[in-house]
Amino acid sequence: MFATHPDDKNRRRFHRILFDTPATVISAEKTYLCNIIDVSLKGALVSQPVGWNGATGDKVALEIKLSDDGAQIIMQGEVAHIENDHIGIQCNQIDIDSISHLRRLAELNLGDTELVERELAALG
Repeated sequence: MFATHPDDKNRRRFHRILFDTPATVISAEKTYLCNIIDVSLKGALVSQPVGWNGATGDKVALEIKLSDDGAQIIMQGEVAHIENDHIGIQCNQIDIDSISHLRRLAELNLGDTELVERELAALG
């Protein structure tokens, strides 16, 4: 379920973690069910939901349920790109509980606490 996604052609500052799990994208008009493709400390790539009519720049919320006990990641952001039936969401705001869950997910998958710390520091 988890793995890092190496992408030598794309020089990202934040490592992406492959994470195949259901999620919810909430726009101003509607709530959509989708699947997470990958997630990072700066955003996520999701499958384009059926009936999606959003556009680049739209403000959205992304909710990722992590467990049945209520643990979840919730980020506020905007649609950065839409292509190949995928939606890239750039995270603009995330609460402390959600960033803690995301940080732990990154640490478990990257296996390098210092790398995660550098990425967190880069968030500024």
